[in-house]
Amino acid sequence: MNLAIETEDLGKRYGDVTAVEHLSLRVAEGEIYAFLGLNGAGKTTTIRMLLGMIRPTTGSATVLGARVRLGRREPWAAVGYLVETPHAYGELTVRENLEVARRLHPGAPAAAVDRCIERLGLSAYADRRTGTLSHGNAQRLGLAKALLHGPRLLLLDEPANGLDPAGIVEIRSLLLELTREQGVTVFMSSHILAEVARLAARVGIIHEGRLLQELDAEGLERNRRRRLLVRARDQAAALRTLAAAGRPAALLPDGTLELTDAAVVARPDDVAGLLAAAGVPPTHLVVEEEELEHYFLRLVGSSGGAA
Repeated sequence: MNLAIETEDLGKRYGDVTAVEHLSLRVAEGEIYAFLGLNGAGKTTTIRMLLGMIRPTTGSATVLGARVRLGRREPWAAVGYLVETPHAYGELTVRENLEVARRLHPGAPAAAVDRCIERLGLSAYADRRTGTLSHGNAQRLGLAKALLHGPRLLLLDEPANGLDPAGIVEIRSLLLELTREQGVTVFMSSHILAEVARLAARVGIIHEGRLLQELDAEGLERNRRRRLLVRARDQAAALRTLAAAGRPAALLPDGTLELTDAAVVARPDDVAGLLAAAGVPPTHLVVEEEELEHYFLRLVGSSGGAA
């Protein structure tokens, strides 16, 4: 497996404050890896270290086979990035900003400017001064600059920030297209688990500078809590019937019965049949899966931080 990003025991301290600690990552070429965490978790600091913008206190980072060092030129010709707030010259138009950016990438063709304007949905704003753009369109411009030179690796800090729902879908489709058709690697940070779960092959959850968990899509689904909720006309009788059959349930404050045993939750029809045979058929029976955001907050809360 060829790696686009590799870090070993990477860490950054600012005085007594630890921003990132003991971070070891492996990101394969051609995959979308989402770095998930609350604000202040260490996502932006990590991306800045990967880009050589700040020097790590401990450990090392390798990007596209080159050790990251401050002032080193390679491998940045093959890397596109967007970190925090997208920067632009407010008095220049969108097209002029992109032309300035293009000239910083030797070999990027002039046609790349119009291509990126179209891909990012900026055609209606191409000749508008960037100082007048909405936050969402300024974000689109930042993404266009990141894509201008056809990079092999994209490092994106909250790429959906400021975009409306339609814009989020467009960017999601664009990133999937880049990875599937051109083999581009995407390393993106976010605080929205539901969004990255639709996009990323793997998700790394960071909290207070530490990597808590790495999951693929299947692992994410397995780790979400599931429960069976049951109501019957005689809840007390249903509760006794389930307990006698070795399927104990908890009585929730609203009177609903909750079963959490994985084997029971996987076979809700068995519970329905059991209750019906005992003369207390369910009037409501549903399997409920934990919301992604709740799972995320439960995980970071259990690490000792405030969710």
